[in-house]
Amino acid sequence: MLIADAINYAQQQFIKSDSARLDADVLLCSVLKCERIYLYTYPEKKLSNTSLSSFNKLITLRIKGYPIAHLIQKKEFWSLNLKVTTDTLIPRPETEILVEAALDIVPKEHPLSILELGTGTGAISIAIASDRHLAKITATDIKKAALEVAIANAKSHQLNNITFKIANWFDIKDINTYDLIISNPPYICIDDPHLKKGDIRFEPESALISGKQGLDDLHIIIIGAKDYLNKNGWLLLEHGHQQGKVIRQLLKDNNYSTISTLKDYSNLDRVSIGQWTS
Repeated sequence: MLIADAINYAQQQFIKSDSARLDADVLLCSVLKCERIYLYTYPEKKLSNTSLSSFNKLITLRIKGYPIAHLIQKKEFWSLNLKVTTDTLIPRPETEILVEAALDIVPKEHPLSILELGTGTGAISIAIASDRHLAKITATDIKKAALEVAIANAKSHQLNNITFKIANWFDIKDINTYDLIISNPPYICIDDPHLKKGDIRFEPESALISGKQGLDDLHIIIIGAKDYLNKNGWLLLEHGHQQGKVIRQLLKDNNYSTISTLKDYSNLDRVSIGQWTS
């Protein structure tokens, strides 16, 4: 089968995808270990039986709903290629809003201390570390398997200003105080119907679900961060688009100031910020 024919065949199978061509291209590139331009340059090149067999297996899994990122075991975030496994949440574009907010606070010329809670693939810490080389970052996760992925990602980008620790939120060995605490914690309610749809079905529930209202972990972090923020330090949190008002109130009730919420690319509440001045 020719490359062009293989892509056309895959597109026809992905009838439930709104990005069928892209899915086909990405999966075939992973098999051939090539860039997309190669597919367009050599559409008449014949696939080997081995490559075709591998491609068909990926097509079958994609039809069943498996995320592209899990099938190719990588995802781009902040223009960085990151390793992804079923032990980690797949980095989403809207989380880049959280990174942007952190970079607006963290100056390039000062070595501020940062704590990331629930690092997963390490995407947030790695993105910040790649742009703020003087920052001293501690990144934690409760899952050892996830932390191993994050460590591998940091090494692949030759970053040495991140320390990784296994921890459950603020239960951290040798915990310090920080200029900025940042997190994209679980924030989906346990009975949310979206948990049974699309790619999210294959992601770890521990990285998604947080009680009946999706607020359990956000509440823990907002209360706990006060003990570990330096004076005038910042707390940055990603949350569900319907949770902005509640999070702002929680920050206010816990005596944070300079409270604001940033919109995502769909103009929905996504990241809330508070400053600890007490």
